Parts: sequence; C-alpha cells; structure tokens
Amino acid sequence: MNSTLSKMVAAYGNNNIDRRNVIKEILQELILAALSKSDFFSKAAFNGGTALRIFHGLDRFSEDLDFSLIKPDPDFHLSDYLTGIHKFLASYGINAELKEKSRSGTVKAAIMSGNTRELVLVFYLDEKSSGSYQSNETIRIKIEVDTIPPEECHYEMKYGYTPLPYSIRLYDLPTLFAGKLHAVLARGWKNRIKGRDFYDYIFYLSNGIGVNIRNLESRLAASGTIGKDTTLDLPELRNMLEKRFSEIDFEDAKRDAIGFIDRKDVLDAWSEDFFRTITEQLRIHDYENQSF
Repeated sequence: MNSTLSKMVAAYGNNNIDRRNVIKEILQELILAALSKSDFFSKAAFNGGTALRIFHGLDRFSEDLDFSLIKPDPDFHLSDYLTGIHKFLASYGINAELKEKSRSGTVKAAIMSGNTRELVLVFYLDEKSSGSYQSNETIRIKIEVDTIPPEECHYEMKYGYTPLPYSIRLYDLPTLFAGKLHAVLARGWKNRIKGRDFYDYIFYLSNGIGVNIRNLESRLAASGTIGKDTTLDLPELRNMLEKRFSEIDFEDAKRDAIGFIDRKDVLDAWSEDFFRTITEQLRIHDYENQSF
C-alpha cells in the first residue's frame, strides 16, 4: 500500500466502520488536494455536507463534493480539471474513471468511479475481504459545480495536510448553514427524505452557528420558495421551518441518516416537536460584529 494511503486509513482506527465509507472519504480528500494544485479554488468555493465533515468535524460521512463558482460563468467547464484529478489519483496507485455528466441547467457535474474490490485492495491490502464485494460493485463520488452562485456569499481559506499540505476556499460557516437551511426548506425529495439535512441542522444549532440570512434569502428567492422582493427575518424563518417540520415523516428521515453515522441512538429524539423546540435556538449571524 502507498504509505500516505496507509496513514490515512490508519487514522480511522480499528472501529467497525464500513470500509467503503472510509475509502470514499479519503478519495474526497485526494480530489480536493488535486483541485488545489490547479486554479480551481481561485474560481470556486467548497460547500455542502462534505465541507462540514472534512473541515469542521461533522460526525457523519458524506457522499458528494459540492462547489459553487465565486462569479457567475455559464461557460465554465468542469472537464478542464478531470485529467488533473485522474493523474493525481493514479500517482497514489488508484485506478479511477472520471466522466463529465451531460445535463442542462446551471450545475455542472462529473462522476468519479472505481471498482470496489480494486479499491479495497489498494487501501487495505486485504484480498480476502475484497472478495466479499460484488465484482461489478463501484464506489462513486459526484462532483458538482454551481455556475450561478447565490448572492451574499462569505468565504474563508482552509488548509488540509493529507495526502499532502493544500489550501482551499470554502464558504464560511454561516453561509454553509444558509445552504443547509435552503435544503431543509426547499429540497424536493422524490422517494426518500434526506435525513442527513436534519442531522446537519442539529450540528449547526448545537455549535451555536448563526445563519447568513441574506444568502439564505437569495437562495430561497432563486428557487421560488419566497418572492424575489421578500426580506426574510428570524420570526418568518422560524415559521417556515416549523411548517416544514410538520410535513416531514421523521421515521423516514431517520432511515436515511442511519447509513451515514456510527451511533443510531442519536436519532431517537427526532420528532416534529423536537425540531420545533430546538429551532428556538436559531440565530442570525452578525457579520458586522462577527458574533455567532
């Protein structure tokens, strides 16, 4: 095994963590490091649940890598960066395929995929264990870039040190929280509620993070959830959240969240009343005084 990968795997200890989650998370960090070697983070910022997991200690696994451009650019091409990612992964002995997805709209997307058996062998050198996976099973990571960013974004620079030292631009915590609140309020669930959204909501509240209200306002207006001339305040936001909670099947939400966390009992209290009560702690971030 590559010594760097060995150290990254060892950091997870001997806990009974699904190896696929470990591999996926390390691959996410490798992709971030690869992108940092280009001009990508001069144009885009990292956001979403994976940003919260890697740089702010969110205690759940996450699936995708989400980015947003700093300035609108409908002609942005994610394909410009895929060769660099592929070469970087190959330098660690990782055989992966990266393909840009053809799709309409403002979000550009690509998929990184690799054979699960091969990846288990590369990361764990465990031929016996790798045989327990189907020969055609793959580990996939979706990479998405929003080319028309919301207004009123705030950023910070963060630094990683594995697989090598690197720096990236990402949304600050209040702006990340705005993105999560937009997901809670406006995400259109098809067959399964994303309980992960509600898990992350608790994380922000429990860490005293205030929301970038103007950024949330921009997002909600763009998605048609509120009118374009609406000025959002805290009482109205709390009312919107309480209404949303009344529409949620929290047992369904729990079933989604379970696959991304270690302790299942942290979901026991989930109910409409629980979320309505904790929402009393919701605050707006004061950028002028930088208080959370």
